[in-house]
Amino acid sequence: MAGDAKKAVVLLSGGLDSATALAIARREGFEPYALSFHYGQRHAVELECAVEQARSLAREHRIVEIDLRAFGGSALTAEIEVPKHDDVGELTDEIPVTYVPARNTIFLSYALAWAEVLGANDIFIGVNALDYSGYPDCRPEFIEAFERVANLATVAGVKGSTLSIHAPLIHMSKAEIIRCGLDLGVDYAKTTSCYDPAPDGRACGRCDSCLLRRKGFRDAGAEDPRRYMEV
Repeated sequence: MAGDAKKAVVLLSGGLDSATALAIARREGFEPYALSFHYGQRHAVELECAVEQARSLAREHRIVEIDLRAFGGSALTAEIEVPKHDDVGELTDEIPVTYVPARNTIFLSYALAWAEVLGANDIFIGVNALDYSGYPDCRPEFIEAFERVANLATVAGVKGSTLSIHAPLIHMSKAEIIRCGLDLGVDYAKTTSCYDPAPDGRACGRCDSCLLRRKGFRDAGAEDPRRYMEV
């Protein structure tokens, strides 16, 4: 990447959306610094995917250890069963128990801290407000509000250097995200979306995230390369 590229911190979970956001950051001429979290999630296999993605697309990749299991409150960080469904049509508008309280606020705060150290004015996050599970911290209003906070709470912001939170997928359907990623050369075999994977990494195929992913690939007319358990 060119030496004059602007630095950007990219939140990278190892999932489909964040991998696409990373590829978009590169397309837009940024030098990506990928940031992932081992936060006590039951689907920590996603970090293996994040490492694979960052190896070819990021200037640097850091995995930060935080313990959100200390609070629980989510099927991803506590002994709460991950809901399963037979069809995406069974999903409701209710915020599901897979929502991790304040997760994106915490992740963006860490990204902001690293951005200050790097001298970066840009942060990318792969949140989506269309084909998603109804999480409150995936909405445009949240991203806009956090950007205002970022410019109030940092030395760069006080000195007049504007910090931007980029959410390039926020108004895209899952199929549109997948088509965009395929155009950018994203290897979706190196991504996982499952909330309750098998010990060998195979996706369950029936959690909210698996259903939305599989529908996205069908709607995009593309083959999902992820391995699934028999469902």
